[in-house]
Amino acid sequence: MFTIREARIGDEDEILRLITELAVYENMLDEVINTEQMLRESLFGDNPLIFAIIAELDHSKKAVGFALYFYNYSTFVGKKGLYLEDLYVQPDERGKGIGKALFVRLAQESLAQNCGRFEWQVLDWNTPSIEFYHSMGSISMDGWSTFRLAGKALSDLASR
Repeated sequence: MFTIREARIGDEDEILRLITELAVYENMLDEVINTEQMLRESLFGDNPLIFAIIAELDHSKKAVGFALYFYNYSTFVGKKGLYLEDLYVQPDERGKGIGKALFVRLAQESLAQNCGRFEWQVLDWNTPSIEFYHSMGSISMDGWSTFRLAGKALSDLASR
């Protein structure tokens, strides 16, 4: 069995390990520059920027999955929303209800916080995740494209 719990101080190493595993799965390991200290400040600082829940095995207390999220705001809905940045379950632990339990917990948190929506992104090639999200009742927001400014492009624009 497993337990879903809120992240607490001292979990930074396990969260970073799972983030790294997710990055390997998504072929994006070279983009991970996060550190335990950065996570500690973002999760547990005076003004937390992000929140996380962890799935751990009951018998070993080993973290085998996590979800990291933050709140945004919808000008149309007039309420905050819960934005899921990452959800990951180790491959050997998939199919045991852990991902669903993490997802349900986030839906509960969305309602408890009076959120108008619960959103996330998924890579187009990630068919297993897309099927999982559809099985949870979600819909694809076709017609929307994600844009990003980072690195040099962000610096160049800021210096104009």
